[in-house]
Amino acid sequence: MKVLVCDDEKLIRDVVREYLELNDYEVVEASDGDEAIELVNKDDFDIIIMDIMMPHKDGYQTVKEIKEIKDSIPVIMLSARGEEYDKLHGFDLGIDDYVTKPFSPKELVARVKAITKRKAIKKNKTINYGNLELDDVAHEVRVDGKLVTLTPKEYDLLKYFFQNEHIALTREQLLNNVWGYDFYGDDRTIDTHVKTLRQHLGSFGEYIKTVRKVGYKFEYDEAKE
Repeated sequence: MKVLVCDDEKLIRDVVREYLELNDYEVVEASDGDEAIELVNKDDFDIIIMDIMMPHKDGYQTVKEIKEIKDSIPVIMLSARGEEYDKLHGFDLGIDDYVTKPFSPKELVARVKAITKRKAIKKNKTINYGNLELDDVAHEVRVDGKLVTLTPKEYDLLKYFFQNEHIALTREQLLNNVWGYDFYGDDRTIDTHVKTLRQHLGSFGEYIKTVRKVGYKFEYDEAKE
């Protein structure tokens, strides 16, 4: 997959490039908004990592112009500012995620993977982790080729884990994104569903990790299969 990294700080670009290339991404760099727009006009990218605070043309304006050219490209914004207004403004422009500086390069890569995974599910409607398969057209899950019967919420929970592989998810995030903001349950709802989901998945259940004092994280280890 090809990633466009736009940041006026060369050190940031170098670090992001290093970690992305270690994960087999092809990286193209832009040092300002105008260069990024020019590159988008010439080439196709699977995702863009965009800094906000840049001279001449900031990240917000750059994203706005890019979305007018190719609206479907996912965007992660980087910013030293973590104010709610800045995040909301970014999401209003159609960005997919917002990462506040200083950031963990490993976490940034995980977020890139999560967004491209969601894009793959939306495009292909199926996703596999070894012999664990989720078919989003048939709304089915199979383990070792055998159909597994899940409740609708267990299915949605598994799909959300797939879409956010390697990212630690709080129980609040899971409640909000799987059950909805108007749900008035508590943490025990998440814990109960994770427990039964693990049981249904058999040996694959061990890839839903408990993150102490946070929540849960899905991490598939291909070497174990």
